[in-house]
Amino acid sequence: MAHLILTATDVHCLSTGAGHPVYGIVTKRLSSPTVGGMMTRPQILQTGPYPAWDQEPLDERFTMHRLFEAPDRAAFLAQHGPAVRGIATRGELGADAAMIAACPRLEIVSVYGVGFDAVDLEACRARGIRVTNTPDVLTGDVADLGVAMMLAQSRGMIGADRWVRDGSWASKGLYPLQRRVWGKRVGILGLGRIGYEVARRLEGFDIQISYGARAPHDKAHPGWQFVADPVSLAAQSDILFVTLAASAATRHIINREVIESLGPEGLLINISRASNIDEEALLDALKTRRLGAAALDVFEGEPALDPRFLDLDNVLLQPHHASGTMETRRAMGQLLRDNLAAHFAGQPLPAAVL
Repeated sequence: MAHLILTATDVHCLSTGAGHPVYGIVTKRLSSPTVGGMMTRPQILQTGPYPAWDQEPLDERFTMHRLFEAPDRAAFLAQHGPAVRGIATRGELGADAAMIAACPRLEIVSVYGVGFDAVDLEACRARGIRVTNTPDVLTGDVADLGVAMMLAQSRGMIGADRWVRDGSWASKGLYPLQRRVWGKRVGILGLGRIGYEVARRLEGFDIQISYGARAPHDKAHPGWQFVADPVSLAAQSDILFVTLAASAATRHIINREVIESLGPEGLLINISRASNIDEEALLDALKTRRLGAAALDVFEGEPALDPRFLDLDNVLLQPHHASGTMETRRAMGQLLRDNLAAHFAGQPLPAAVL
């Protein structure tokens, strides 16, 4: 196999006045493999669709194999897997052991999203496969939606809109009274990037903030109380946010005991991963009103969520869109591409998991 010198890209992390990273590309010259004197582009397995503003530059730089469009996934993987050097995936789609095994030349799994629990990290670690994600760029939007869900559910805003539109205001009078938010006790389970931003936003509501984590955080503001046990955290909270990263250790960390400790006046908000909550226990508690209400952006088996959720009037349902703003999705796509570009240019990865 011959080699020639070509122009590729290098990745640099800049900073803005707001303190958030912005990833940019500058050109660099390096060696790249060629076949018959022609440059070869890295072949990438794509597990799900991306917006056109991401798909087009991916198609320009890489040979993209769209697994999600294949009528026979197994046959598609058997055909293209041997040549695949990278997987471009989304947080909820990940890359399981079978997919990784089908790609013997795989070098990198690049996740569009902050969550990587659907990627088989052990399979990647065993083969020295790099894994990246897109943290930081989506933190603010996820925190914003969590706070918005708290307000919408506590004040009944979805039902109030319907009350006006269907004529109930005119025919039945005032909308039923709801719950205030300011002055409440809020627990945040997981004080990582997103949990911290939720807490920071809630300070403006004169709210008592407690948080759960493995250990007290140095970045916690004065007045934020550390509570090690999730049951105790729920018991002293009116509203409980779930913002911790998902793993085998956190599966169903919000169990029946935690839910019932939150109680019939409590509100549970999940903007993390569905696996962090025992959905059977949650559904039962919502139906029997042992839990007051919930606001959820993630579900087991989504988008085919458990239909029992649809029959409950005390749960706010969102379609896993906490990072779903144009600004953030553009930044996520850029970082996904920058991670791939950095790897194939032999440069440090902007957002490495492994």
